[in-house]
Amino acid sequence: MKDFGFAPERLSFIEEHLQRNYLDTNRYIGTLMGIYRRGELGYVSATGLMDREGKRPMTRDTIFRIYSMTKPITSVALMMLYERGLFQLDDPVSQYIPSFRDIQVYQEGVIGNFKTSRLEREMTIRDLLTHQSGLTYGFMERTNVDYAYRMLGIEKESQESLQEFVELLSTIPLEFSPGKAWNYSVSTDVCGYLIEVISGKSLDKFFQSEIFEPLDMVDTGFYVPSEKKSRLASCYEYKESKQPKLVDDAMTGTYLNPPKVLSGGGGLVSTLDDYMSFCKMILNGGDVEDHRIISRKTLDLMSSNHLVNGGDLRSCAYGRWSETSYTGVGFGLGFSVLLDPAASQVSGSAGELAWGGAASTAFWIDPLEDLAVVFLTQLLPSSQFNVRRELRSLVYSAISD
Repeated sequence: MKDFGFAPERLSFIEEHLQRNYLDTNRYIGTLMGIYRRGELGYVSATGLMDREGKRPMTRDTIFRIYSMTKPITSVALMMLYERGLFQLDDPVSQYIPSFRDIQVYQEGVIGNFKTSRLEREMTIRDLLTHQSGLTYGFMERTNVDYAYRMLGIEKESQESLQEFVELLSTIPLEFSPGKAWNYSVSTDVCGYLIEVISGKSLDKFFQSEIFEPLDMVDTGFYVPSEKKSRLASCYEYKESKQPKLVDDAMTGTYLNPPKVLSGGGGLVSTLDDYMSFCKMILNGGDVEDHRIISRKTLDLMSSNHLVNGGDLRSCAYGRWSETSYTGVGFGLGFSVLLDPAASQVSGSAGELAWGGAASTAFWIDPLEDLAVVFLTQLLPSSQFNVRRELRSLVYSAISD
C-alpha cells in the first residue's frame, strides 16, 4: 500500500460506511467501488447483491447501467473529431443539423400553442458540450417546454433512430437563448448525433473502434449480449419506508437487446474495470500504454470552466437540479470541474473532473492527487441519498501521503 498512498485502516471505513448506512438499511441492494492512485488500482470493494431477486452476489465484473456517465465518453469522442480539424467549438449546430436553424426560444403558452422569439445567437457545439444550449430533459417536470418533451416522447426508447430523435427535438422551443444559462439536458445526445454526421460512422461503431477497443473496455456498450446476461445487475427505485422497487430486471429488462436510439447522453452499460480504464486515460493526459486517445492540450480545454462569465453552477444554473453541488463547481466540455473546494464544502482538489449517473453511480478524477474513483450501484434517482459527497470525505481522509 506504500506506493498507493492510502492508510488501509482508514480505507476500511468506506466499506463499513456503505454496509451500515446503505446495505443494512436496505437503501442499496449492492455496491462496487474502485480507487486508482499512482498507477495502481489499490482498492476494490464489492458489497451486497447485484440482483436481489436472483440472490446473485455483487462481483468485480458486474455490468451496470451507467446512464449519464455515458456523457463524458461521448464528449471525448466528439472532441477527437475536433482534433482532426472536422469542426470548431463555435460552429453553429445548424451547420451539421439544418433543422436546428429554425429553433426558437419559448416565451409563453403550451404545446400546440407556443409563443416564441428568435434566438439571440445560434446554438454552437460548445453550447451542447457545456449544457448551455437551452435544451432540457422531460423528467425535470418544471416548465411547459419539458412537458412538451414528455408529450412528444423525447425519450431514447420512443423514436426509431437517433436522427429521428434529433429532428423531433428541433421542433420544440428552447428554454432560453443559447449561452445564457446552464441547464442539464439532452444536449449530449445531440453531440452523439454530431459524431455520426461528422464521422460517417454510427455512434456505437465509433465508440468501439476509437475508444473501447484501444482502452480494452470489453464490457461497455449500448446493450448486454446474451453471453454476458448473467453479469448484469438489476436496477431499483427508491421507495420511502419500503424495500427498493425493482424497475429493470437483469434477466428480462431493457438492456438485453440493441436499442433503436443510441443515446450518447445515457445509453451505455459498463463495468468497474472498463470505466476505470477510461478514467485512467484522462488522468494520464489522454494516453494509455502508448495509445493516444486524445491530446493533453485538448483535455486541458475540456477541463477548463466554460460557464457564463467564468462563474459556478450556482450563478448560472437554470432551475435547481444537477448531478453535483452547485457552489464552487463549474462545468467544462462534458465534465463538472471543481473550482473551489472550500466553497463546495467537500474534500477535493481544484481541477477535479466528475459526473454521475441516474442510478446513483459516480466517478471523479483528481489530477493533483493522481487519483480516480469509480462508484457503482443501481438505485434511481441519484438525488435520493448524499453518498457522493460522503465518499469524497471517506476517500480523501484515507490518503496517507
